[in-house]
Amino acid sequence: MSSDAARFVSKLRRKYMSIDNLKSQIPAYAKDIKLNLSSLAGDETLDPQKHWGTFVASALATRNSEVIEAVMADARAHLSEQALESAKTAAALMAMNNIYYRYVHLASNKEYGTMPAKLRMNALANPGVEKVDFELWSLAVSAINGCGMCIDAHEAELKKAGMSAGDIQTAVRIASTVHAVAAVLDGEKALVGEIAQAA
Repeated sequence: MSSDAARFVSKLRRKYMSIDNLKSQIPAYAKDIKLNLSSLAGDETLDPQKHWGTFVASALATRNSEVIEAVMADARAHLSEQALESAKTAAALMAMNNIYYRYVHLASNKEYGTMPAKLRMNALANPGVEKVDFELWSLAVSAINGCGMCIDAHEAELKKAGMSAGDIQTAVRIASTVHAVAAVLDGEKALVGEIAQAA
């Protein structure tokens, strides 16, 4: 496929993908997930940049292309290009840091905790958006990736910046719901493949 054709297909998919369309793909057994997604998409607890940046970073952390495309299609209307890039940066950095620091935390040998990470993470110092927003997105991805050490570090920074427990909880609710949507859709694809093989 030529690069022009690929861009055209990408535009078409963005045009028709949205969180509303994503909800229509969620089966009846996951009705709670669907309702949570609907409620959180319209939640106004967080300002739009924090809210949609959390959705973007969380979607990227799921690695599910349908979820990513749907969230990105809706988020573009609420985020500047810089904020969008920063949310993507948060997801990328946490994909690395969550694994490294989870290992440091879980390893019986505590010597690793005294060693410098020797991993580049300059974007943490200059994320391109307000530090509190980047910390919130990093916390959401850390929750998805299950790094307790990272969760504690980002939550401490958010509390230091004056963010309420309710606001932090909202970001984690978004992360958990976006993750669940991806898990359901991945499971459905696997089931369809299994049925097709059996036929």
